[in-house]
Amino acid sequence: MNKIFASASEALAGVVKDGQTIAVGGFGLCGIPEALIAALRDSGVKNLTCISNNAGVDGFGLGLLLETRQIKKMISSYVGENKEFERQYLAGELELEFTPQGTLAEKLRAGGAGIPAFFTKTGVGTMVAEGKELREFDGETYVMERSLVPDVSLVKAQVADKSGNLRFNLTARNFNPAAATAGKICIVEVEEIVEVGELAPDDIHLPGIYAHRIVLNATPEKRIEKRTIRAAN
Repeated sequence: MNKIFASASEALAGVVKDGQTIAVGGFGLCGIPEALIAALRDSGVKNLTCISNNAGVDGFGLGLLLETRQIKKMISSYVGENKEFERQYLAGELELEFTPQGTLAEKLRAGGAGIPAFFTKTGVGTMVAEGKELREFDGETYVMERSLVPDVSLVKAQVADKSGNLRFNLTARNFNPAAATAGKICIVEVEEIVEVGELAPDDIHLPGIYAHRIVLNATPEKRIEKRTIRAAN
């Protein structure tokens, strides 16, 4: 089975559709699948629910999909540094499900492991727990969180072999493995593709069974988030 696709748009073809739930790897702008996000914008699919630690920034990352109004709901931990996100949310044009960062990671991990739900103390007594089942264990209150199983996962790795075995680059690993395992279909953007056997077994961070489609983006922008809090002296 050939998992290599010539372009990001070809990798998405026949997979992405209106109304889907899509998980996107990355943390801030670190380890995001830049080419796949741009191709998702160009595909024109809409009414998406996006699962991602953050919502990108204006004009980059998931910020591209916010500008084109293709996202109807975000499931995220952090949504700062994006003025368009702020505008849409405050205007009631965008739904938001705030999720504590560790809980979001576990919701994806559990989804990939076939675990439908789990209990955690995080969020008890806050708006995070509203409408959710509470249960007591050993005298402590826990909230039940449902796992996440997105229709499609878009992730970024540094290297893939032709069977889809993946190696991530340092902190760019972040949410990518969890998003990859949770998705019903996983599409991976990589900077290098090698032959099967070139990756040492101990260098494989995620086995190829989780990667359904692979696209090469050898020269990603890798934009860095910067925030100026005061003028330079």
